[in-house]
Amino acid sequence: PNPDVLCNREIKFKVFQDYAKLLGADYIATGHYARLDHSGDQPRLLKALDDSKDQSYFLQSVDASQLTQVLFPLGELNKVEVRQIARQSGLSTHDKKDSTGICFIGERRFKDFLKTYIPARPGDIEDTEGNILGKHEGLMYHTLGQRQGLGIGGIRGASEKPWYVVDKNMDKNVLVVGQGNDHPEMFASSISCNEICWIGEPPTLPMKATAKVRYRQADQHCSLSATESGFRIDFDVPQRAVTPGQWVCFYQDKWCLGGGIIEANHL
Repeated sequence: PNPDVLCNREIKFKVFQDYAKLLGADYIATGHYARLDHSGDQPRLLKALDDSKDQSYFLQSVDASQLTQVLFPLGELNKVEVRQIARQSGLSTHDKKDSTGICFIGERRFKDFLKTYIPARPGDIEDTEGNILGKHEGLMYHTLGQRQGLGIGGIRGASEKPWYVVDKNMDKNVLVVGQGNDHPEMFASSISCNEICWIGEPPTLPMKATAKVRYRQADQHCSLSATESGFRIDFDVPQRAVTPGQWVCFYQDKWCLGGGIIEANHL
């Protein structure tokens, strides 16, 4: 799962906040682009005013009780305004390039980081018919929808369309690929979650909502319902490269309801 989601819940808004209270702090303020509505009995998490920088996706598993003494001073500003304030305040970082990496990895390549902790298990790359097309160094180096780094150029008898990862068979250690950005096996019409971390009171289900299955994705209309084993999300439009193990975040307009880890996707 996206490490930032768990880091916020367990470190920034738990361990760090608890330590700040021990030091006598009344509030903690973070640089997240998000907003809070304190007009009700519990705070509600809202998207940032600047949609292009909104980070509510990363806060989807933080409970409302962890947000009662939190300030998001950047939530009402856009990035241009933030840089102007930083420049006027004499901060040397006012024109620093935006950071897009994972904070605890630093400047290392993600593949090198994984090698340190997960033993590589080379295996076959197969098409959706089971034909072996090449070899992979380890399934953990690949994600659904990936095009680069597969090492399987032109295949005799195949079209010239590029190859994409459409599945990972963990039991057989096989990386499954298909041709074309719109390969049908790359799309899911529904997904399931075992649990959902609601930020406030759980909503009444079934319900209509919007969802993001990855950061920076546009909101996708869906129906959310409870099942015997958890929750089912049916999308109005099939979604591309939905990855089990990642987080799906739910919204109603600007209001972030919470989210959960994707257990499975369904064609």
